[in-house]
Amino acid sequence: MDVPLAQTGEGIAECELIRWFVQEGDQVEEFQPLCEVQSDKATIEITSRYKGTISRILHVPGNIVKVGETLLKIAVDKISGPTQTVIVYEKNEERYSPASRLDDHSSVSGNSKTDGVLSTPAVRNLAKEYGIDLNVVPGTGKDGRVLKEDVLNFAVIRGTLEKTPASSTPADQSQSVDPKISTSHGLDYEDNTIPLRGFQRAMVKSMTMAAKIPHFHYVEEINCDALVELKGSFQKGNSDPDVKHTFLPFLLKSLSMALTKYPMLNSCFKEELYEVTVKGSHNIGIAMATPHGLVVPNIKKVQSLSILEITKELSRLQKLALANKLDRDDVSGGTFTLSNIGAIGGKYGSPLINAPEVAIIAMGRVQKIPRFTESGSVYPASILTVNVGADHRVLDGATVAGFCNEWKQLIEQPELLMLHMK
Repeated sequence: MDVPLAQTGEGIAECELIRWFVQEGDQVEEFQPLCEVQSDKATIEITSRYKGTISRILHVPGNIVKVGETLLKIAVDKISGPTQTVIVYEKNEERYSPASRLDDHSSVSGNSKTDGVLSTPAVRNLAKEYGIDLNVVPGTGKDGRVLKEDVLNFAVIRGTLEKTPASSTPADQSQSVDPKISTSHGLDYEDNTIPLRGFQRAMVKSMTMAAKIPHFHYVEEINCDALVELKGSFQKGNSDPDVKHTFLPFLLKSLSMALTKYPMLNSCFKEELYEVTVKGSHNIGIAMATPHGLVVPNIKKVQSLSILEITKELSRLQKLALANKLDRDDVSGGTFTLSNIGAIGGKYGSPLINAPEVAIIAMGRVQKIPRFTESGSVYPASILTVNVGADHRVLDGATVAGFCNEWKQLIEQPELLMLHMK
């Protein structure tokens, strides 16, 4: 039976194969995880719909697999009493019964016989990259199995090993080569090609869409002295070691309060229909930088959550993002995005809208800056610089300014939140 890559989400046409949990020859049960794939939106485990034996694995980690394309083949055992059902396998157009097929794998775990040659999927892929027929490669492994070293040695003898050795797949290269760090401190001048995968591919698509949106930006400074004091009070009375209080949950809650008064900023624009849908829930996305790329999970229904609940949900999403385990529901359905660049550095940035949303905010870090009183004396103030990016097809400057002023007032006077809490 062919096991294809199923549709993993709306609009997903392909996924990157991250890793296999099984090898050729393994026995699998129904609903047992087979592999892990990563789409533009989430990392997903593909499970088996059948009980049987892994007959053939058709892809290696790092491959881009299209939806509907076969991932692997499973020999499904359909024995009922003394009668044995014959299953057809693709192998030199011959037919095998399940028993004879299993004999091919009985002495080899994690290897396959292709045209009479024992090898692993990685070795077959390596031979394919060099254009080498495995039938002519002398195997030095157990039972004549062809190893990676056999393929490379054969390539050297044949004179085809002139390019960069293909001993690692694109996925291996992406893990071993950091594009931000020179591997030999300036001594190696060779170019490194880094394939964009998973969330990085998603960023290419979303930023290409964002480039078509007419942006305008509104910059404001917010005094966070009261917020700094409030955060210190929360942390001082905190008895839960799993909870760490930061500015962000309070900023999210006050942002939701401001969106209640200016709902047009919590909307989505359908360009082809000239239609704006004002969203009922405040599903606020938080841009997070991870080793796997930029991800934007969102906290659902912020208007219905307490600051403590927001803190815990934010912590959950951050842990999943770092482990590359975000669920599809965690990264879909966002209505507004907040980018906290201050956690890394910088005073402020000019954010690009995450379409089809119509607004986004980039926040810098809270800084101690000298300010003047009306009498001219100087005092230190904790200042946060925010930049609101808006879709000018939907929002005008007066609306964005009114929203930002409302948000600023709630941050500078947090006691006002008590008047609107439900």
